[in-house]
Parts: sequence; C-alpha cells; structure tokens
Amino acid sequence: MAYSKTFLEQVETAMKQSFSGWNFEQLRGRVKEDELDWSYREWVKESLKQRTVLDMGTGGGEFLSSCAPFRGKVYATEGYEPNVEIAQKALAPFGVSVRYIEDDDNLPFSDEAFDSIINRHESYSEQELARILKPGGTFITQQAGGDDCKEINEALSLPLNTEFAEWKLEVAVDRLVAHGFSVEAKRKAFPKQRFFDIGALIYYLRAIPWQAPGFSVERHLPQLDHISQEIKKNGYFETTQHRFILKARK
Repeated sequence: MAYSKTFLEQVETAMKQSFSGWNFEQLRGRVKEDELDWSYREWVKESLKQRTVLDMGTGGGEFLSSCAPFRGKVYATEGYEPNVEIAQKALAPFGVSVRYIEDDDNLPFSDEAFDSIINRHESYSEQELARILKPGGTFITQQAGGDDCKEINEALSLPLNTEFAEWKLEVAVDRLVAHGFSVEAKRKAFPKQRFFDIGALIYYLRAIPWQAPGFSVERHLPQLDHISQEIKKNGYFETTQHRFILKARK
C-alpha cells in the first residue's frame, strides 16, 4: 500500500519524540480538549492544606509542584519508575517525599497516616485507602472511565482495554461504600477531544499505551493512514473522553 510522503514524515517524527514525566507539551496546539465543568485544582484545594497529604500517581510532579507551598507534610507515590526521579527533582524543593510503588495493595505507609489523599487518573485499592486514611479523612479522585476515547480503538480495530472496560462512576462509588466510605460529592462528564494531525495521535498512544493494548505503528499503518485522511478531510479526528470525579470520607 502506498502512503503519502507527508503521512510517513509525520509518523517518523512522532516515533522519534521522547516522553517523560506527565508532560504533554509536544501536543500543545495539536490536540484540543473541551474543558471539564469542574476544576480538579479547586476540588483538592482544601485537601492540600491538611497536616498530612498523599498525592497518588504524581507523574513527574507537574501538578503537585504547581500547588506549592504546602502547610503540612506531603507525600507522593508514582508507579512508573522513570518518572520517580523526575518527580523527586521537581518536588524536593517543597519538602515532598516521593515513593516508588509497584502494588496498589501494599502502599509503604503506616495505618491512619493521612488526613487527605488526592488522586488524578491513578489506580487505587479501596482497602488500602481505608487503612492509610485517618478517621474522617478525605479521598478525592478524578478518573478516566472505561469508555474513554473509544473512537481511537474503533478506528484501529482494537478492543477496549478489558482491565478498565467496566470502570465508571457508579462502580467506583459502590466499591468505596462497600469499604466503609461515605461519598459526599460526585460528577461525570463526556467532553470532546480533537487531534489535528496523525503524529499527535501516535505520540498520545505512545504516552498512554493502555488506551489501545496491542497497538503498534508498523502493524496499524493502514488504520493510521485512514485516520490521517479523515483529519485531512475534516480538519481533525474527534474522540469522546470519559471522566468522573468524587469526594469520599472515611
């Protein structure tokens, strides 16, 4: 199958671009997301003022460092090992201790260690949350649901990730309640996301490979070319994000 020179150049460039931390600067101006009708920063603002705080899945520490300085002692976890050193460098000036974790069910903290826990797009164990939160402590999480950007999978002829396929607000609430939490606030949304060039989509999939397990540029060149043609025709490739946020108290 013959591909255009422009298409192949975009693919090659995307494959050469590096990704570190949780930094999507390479996609600035190439991907547009509708704004959520809530602000994660506003939701967690009060939590970050507590005496002991945990940020789960801090990435490269980009968001947490933007919230400094802190009143109390703040800890952060990160499960992607290359990000840990990046996060440590970003957060050390603010006194944040970053811990590498491999298992959601075995966090390196003592019982009832935290007044508040925040979490954006990170997996978690309800049992561990109940163990490390103090009585009356709060847990706030923003999550990507199982239907997130499913148009990408459809266009690539790949199934949704079975690990997350059933993940949604109602399931998250039920699981927390089953572990003794009360859910005080919750919202969900399905904002649109548009990719303006095929290289941006490839970079995105390299950064979050769990979106489309089994994807490879070489194997899916025909599908990528079809998406590229759609972008050329319509000006973008549109997907639908699946987001929810909740606040629970132990």
